[in-house]
Amino acid sequence: MELTKNIFFNTDKLIENTTVKISYTGEFFQDESEKVSIHYGFGENWEGVTDLEMNKTELGFQAEIELNGVETFNFCFYNNEGKWDNNEGENYSFPLEKPQTELAVLEDEPVALGSVRKLRRSYLWSKKVRLAVYKIITYLPKLISGNYKRKIKNDN
Repeated sequence: MELTKNIFFNTDKLIENTTVKISYTGEFFQDESEKVSIHYGFGENWEGVTDLEMNKTELGFQAEIELNGVETFNFCFYNNEGKWDNNEGENYSFPLEKPQTELAVLEDEPVALGSVRKLRRSYLWSKKVRLAVYKIITYLPKLISGNYKRKIKNDN
């Protein structure tokens, strides 16, 4: 699920009492900050406020979060320099859905899982394409201008 300002979840829906992986490729990733943390809470009053340092990867800063709250998932980011990315003072807030407790299968109709697999596959491809476009836009001008420093491994 793509959110705003280069924030991605590894799932299509945010469901209460589940674990979600969040990826951040926003301002702090582009500025090459050393450390980024996510500050998050749940509900209108930000219950259970937690700060969690995110792992830096080639795909952005990432963290796994337990969605143990109700109603909404609220969060913002800050880096090691004390700067905040809080959606221009509005914070990021997304509704949490209740887990589905019923599974109804009609005897007369077959269950078609093929369409779900096709949707998931197309979602993954669209995510890969967006990441490739981001990398091309970011690194191609550096390669063309010669400002890109390539890391060379020394074999002893």
